[in-house]
Amino acid sequence: MIRGRAIKYPDNVDTDVIIPARYLKHGSDPEILRGHAMEDLDPLFHQKVRERRIIVAGRNFGCGSSREQAVLALKYSGIELIIAQSFARIFFRNSINLGLPVMEVPEASIIEDNEYLEADLEKGRVYLPERGIELIGTKIPEFMMGILRAGGIVPYLRGMRGCRG
Repeated sequence: MIRGRAIKYPDNVDTDVIIPARYLKHGSDPEILRGHAMEDLDPLFHQKVRERRIIVAGRNFGCGSSREQAVLALKYSGIELIIAQSFARIFFRNSINLGLPVMEVPEASIIEDNEYLEADLEKGRVYLPERGIELIGTKIPEFMMGILRAGGIVPYLRGMRGCRG
């Protein structure tokens, strides 16, 4: 169960606003990625993420180029979960592989900015206790939950029997 307050964004948040391309020359440096996450879309992101750890968005979150740094920028910033009406497929899979939980919830648009919510990834449900509303999301397949529980694909594979790395 992941609990917290939402930072809300619109449809079509692309990877270039999650982490602008001008910072990619620094590779996957956590300080650079964290320091510039969402700066072109939301200059107050770094203030918000101090108290809010869940992003809620509309359709097609993470569209654009397939850069893994977009996921890392959010994860290094302290984001614990992204809920969206839909995700760009590569962003969705990069998130799972890098250990950042994501959840597709068709009715995510009713979640308000700064609203408190409780998300159960195992059941694919989001509860809005202040309004008594439960939203049904797409349940993450068990093998992907295993990757998330391990902290990402690399730790997951390292933990498999017979795998060395």
